[in-house]
Amino acid sequence: MNEDNEFPEAGSADDEFAEALLEEELRQAAAVLDPVPDVLRQLALDAYALHDLDARIAELTFDSLVDALPVRGVPDAPRMLTFSAGEVTVDVEVTEDGLIGQVLPPRSVRIEVLGGPQTARPVAVDTLGRFTSDTPPAGPFALRLRTGAEVIVTEWLRA
Repeated sequence: MNEDNEFPEAGSADDEFAEALLEEELRQAAAVLDPVPDVLRQLALDAYALHDLDARIAELTFDSLVDALPVRGVPDAPRMLTFSAGEVTVDVEVTEDGLIGQVLPPRSVRIEVLGGPQTARPVAVDTLGRFTSDTPPAGPFALRLRTGAEVIVTEWLRA
């Protein structure tokens, strides 16, 4: 408080707390009264994948949930995915323990697992292009590959 009035000065910790509380209450009300449609959420995820304007999109060419025949006696088979962008192919196995994959042809590459606007987890890649991630994707995910001057981003999928 200052000497001239009995009110706290603007920008005080109390004001900031009250503003943060009001903002959170408004967010919760908007989520209940006017939720974001799933189609719009997917468009936002697709747009985020393009934030690297020079990135090539690796198309999904195989998904074991769609393209593979079920194997009798194997109820929880891992999900197998294949992405292609020109000469580059990325094979990925999605399990409850994480990701296992390989970039073909083998090359020096940095890979990140994308999980949202602020989430990018780097993944170690060996000289044969093999990689693993001990963290299973929870929700929509994509892979970003950096091969020197080239950036490749896979399509977004749900785990």
